[in-house]
Amino acid sequence: MSDPIVRIRGLHKSFGEHRVLDGIDLDVQPGDRIAVLGSSGSGKSTLLRCLNFMEMPTAGRIELKGKPIGRPAGKGAGGADGERMRYSPGELAAVRQQVGMVFQQFNLFPHMTVAGNVMEGLTTVLGVPRAQARERAMAQLDKVGMAHKADAYPARLSGGQQQRVAIARALAMEPEVLLFDEPTSSLDPELVGEVLNVIKDLAQEGRTMLLVTHELGFAYHYANKVLFLADGKFYETGTPEQVLKHPTRERTQRFLERFTAFSL
Repeated sequence: MSDPIVRIRGLHKSFGEHRVLDGIDLDVQPGDRIAVLGSSGSGKSTLLRCLNFMEMPTAGRIELKGKPIGRPAGKGAGGADGERMRYSPGELAAVRQQVGMVFQQFNLFPHMTVAGNVMEGLTTVLGVPRAQARERAMAQLDKVGMAHKADAYPARLSGGQQQRVAIARALAMEPEVLLFDEPTSSLDPELVGEVLNVIKDLAQEGRTMLLVTHELGFAYHYANKVLFLADGKFYETGTPEQVLKHPTRERTQRFLERFTAFSL
């Protein structure tokens, strides 16, 4: 087996006295398609935001391509949360280029065109000349089926179209890892499929991805690993077959029953 592209050891995240992540360990191999499941408030989104350093971990180590991120800065609060790390702004900017994030709410700039949104990171963060940035943006928009809307503004797009543009924006930075934080949760049901199809195509390309989702059928077919998060820990992990069809732990079973109680 190859070395993990992401290695997480002892990851903690607390907000005041509320501990959201409680000692997470995880290895993400190149090409992994990991579905992260759990009830509301279980820490799923916080986990992704810590991997992208939109949230600073309270304690624990994260390595990207074998390189530790940050440097030790002593013990966590009260000495109970493991090792704290100190991060430099330049280091985190480099990490965010390699770990792309797709959000629930799209987060497109309303005053920019579709192409402008996809180009923005290329020109302002990477310093890519505008002509080259436009070419790269159009290539990614074509990949998600949105090249024909390059000069439209987000307000003229459906939610599914906006989310596909957001995916193109993340892809344009050529990240090593893609994080999807419930990318279909804000969409009308008839628009969910177009976004999931894009994610499926990316999976078939062999991209490394972590997906927080309640689309269990998609997770079953898309993922090679499923992680069920509860109380800030990985409560049950395994293949989609193991976790989604044959869960062994009671809390996982109760969670999955909510999604099948009304199926015909």
